[in-house]
Amino acid sequence: MGGAEDDEPLSKRVKVSFGESADRSNGTFLRDPATFPLSDLMVRPLEFQGDDEIVGRKGIVKKVELVQIIAEALYSLGYKKAGAQLEEESGIPLHPSLVNLFMQQILDGRWDESIATLHKIGLVDEKIVKLASFMILEQKFFELLDREKVMDALKTLRTEIAPLCINSDRVRNLSLCILSPSQQVVSGESGPEIMKIKLRTKLLEELQGLFPTTVMPPEKRLIHLVEQGLEFQLGSCSLHNSLINDMSLLTDHHCGIDQIPSQTLQILEGHKDEVWFLEFSHNGKYLASSSADCSVIIWEVKLDGRLCLKHKVLGHEEPVCFISWSPDDSKLLTCGVEEVVRLWDVDSGECRHLYEKNGLGLISCGWAPDGERIFCAVTDKSISMWDLEGKELQCWKGHRVTKIADLGITSDGKHMVSVCKDNVILLVGLESKTEQIILEDEVITSFVLSADGRYILISLLNQEIHLWSIDGIIKLLHIYKGHKQKRFIVRPCFGGLRQAFIASGSEDSQVYIWHRCSQQLLGKLAGHAGTVNCVSWNPANPHMLASGGDDRTIRIWGLNPANVMKHNDEGAVSNGVNDCNCRT
Repeated sequence: MGGAEDDEPLSKRVKVSFGESADRSNGTFLRDPATFPLSDLMVRPLEFQGDDEIVGRKGIVKKVELVQIIAEALYSLGYKKAGAQLEEESGIPLHPSLVNLFMQQILDGRWDESIATLHKIGLVDEKIVKLASFMILEQKFFELLDREKVMDALKTLRTEIAPLCINSDRVRNLSLCILSPSQQVVSGESGPEIMKIKLRTKLLEELQGLFPTTVMPPEKRLIHLVEQGLEFQLGSCSLHNSLINDMSLLTDHHCGIDQIPSQTLQILEGHKDEVWFLEFSHNGKYLASSSADCSVIIWEVKLDGRLCLKHKVLGHEEPVCFISWSPDDSKLLTCGVEEVVRLWDVDSGECRHLYEKNGLGLISCGWAPDGERIFCAVTDKSISMWDLEGKELQCWKGHRVTKIADLGITSDGKHMVSVCKDNVILLVGLESKTEQIILEDEVITSFVLSADGRYILISLLNQEIHLWSIDGIIKLLHIYKGHKQKRFIVRPCFGGLRQAFIASGSEDSQVYIWHRCSQQLLGKLAGHAGTVNCVSWNPANPHMLASGGDDRTIRIWGLNPANVMKHNDEGAVSNGVNDCNCRT
C-alpha cells in the first residue's frame, strides 16, 4: 500500500399540562392544591379590538394569534399567573369565555353541564359536536363504573351514548364493561381495544385536538413552530455537523467549515507495519485497527476524547485485511488475508472462536443484524453463513465474490452485498431470494454500506467514488473526485451528523472530505507520510475522524487541538503517551 514494493499489482496487495390525580375511593379527581382554578387563571378578558392587526416585518403574523399561542405556552410551561396576566393585559383571551367554562366543567366532572355548554360554543360541524359528546359521556360512563354505580352507568349508556349513533362497535364493548367491570381489553373489528378510565386532563387534550383551532388553539403550538424554524435552519445548513444541543434560539443557526474535523488531535502508534483497516464501533466507544503486521488493536475512546490502547490482539498469521463489529459492539470479527476469521471478546480481548474452511481461505466477514450469525467470503468465490459456534448454516456457491472482495449485510438484514466480479456488485435478497447487480465501468477496490442500509459507497480504481441508492430502484446518485487512487485499495466512509459527508484516504498521503449531497470537496487533510489506506468517522461524535496509512500511524482528526492537548500537574501528557502508544 504505497510501501517499498509499489510495483506489485492490485490483486497482490490486499489492503404539563394540569396536575391531577384520581381518588378511586370516591371517584373524584383532585387537582394539585398548588394550582389555581381554571376560572381564576384564564380570566375573562376585556373585549379586544384590532383582531386583524399584523406584527412583524413580513406582514404575515396576526397579533391575536401570536398572543394566544404565547399565553398557551406560558400555561403549558406551568406559568399560570403569567399566562392569566398576559390575557388580562392584552385583552386577548386564549379561549372564548364559554370555552373556559366548558374546560372547567370537564375538569370538575360536571358532565351534563359540559354537554349543554358544548352546544352553545358555536361549533358549526354537527359531527364534531356528536364526537365530543360521545367522548364526554364515555368518560362519565367509566367514572360511574369506577364508583360502582352500575345502574347509573347503564342508564348513561342506553339513554345518552347509544342515541348518538356513533361507533357501534365501541358502544358494544362499553356494554361488555357493564357485564365485567374489571375487564379492560376487549376484541374489536380493528383489533384489541383498551376500555378503561382516563384522566380528565387527557380527555381535555383529546377534545382540544377535535375542536377547530379558532375555538381551542393547539397545545404547545409555539414550541412546535419554534421546532419547525430550527428544523428549517438545519435543512438549510449545507455544512451542518454540530450537535442539536449546540443550537440556540438566540441566534440563527449556521455551520461553517470549522465544524468539519481538520486538525490532528492525536497520533496512535501501536502497529509495526502499514495500517490497512479502521472501524469505529457503532456506539463510538471503541476504534478497531488492523495492520500488515498481522495484529489488531482495540482502542478505547475516553470521555475527554482521547484514545488509549485497550487490547492488542495477536493470532493471525497473515496481514489482517478486514474488521467487523457485532451489532451490540461486544464482539469483533477479524479476517486475515486468505486465512481465517477470528471472533474476539471486546471486554477481555480473548479469542472466542476461529472460523475456517478446510483447504480454503477467508477474505472478508460481516454480521447478521441479530448478532447470532456471521457471513464470510471464501477464496472459492462462495459465501458461507455460520452460527457463533461455527456450525455452517448456509453456503451460497458460485461466482459470489472475487479474490479481493468486501462483504456487507444491510442493517435490516434483507440483503447481502459483495463484489462478484471486478466491476460488479451483487445484492442477494436473503428473504426475497432475488439477485440484483450494480455494474461499474471500472475496477471496484472496496465498498461500504450506509448505516441505514439504503446506500452503498463504491471506491473505483479510476480515482472516483460512486454513491448508489439500493433502496428500491438501484441508481447512481453522486460521484466524488479529487483524491488519488491508481494502484492500491483505499477505503472511503460515510460520516458526520446524519452521515452528511464522505471521507476517503488517498495515495497522495491526504484525507479527502466531500459534502455528500453537493459533491463539493470541502477539504484535504495533510499529515500522513504515505498512502492513506482507510478512514472511519465516529458514528457517535461527528467531530471525530480517524485515518490509517502506510506510515504505520493512525491519526485522530478533530476541531480544535487546544481541547485535547492538556497536561497534568506532573507535566505528563494526559492523552496516554506513556501507556497507550499514542502521542499528540
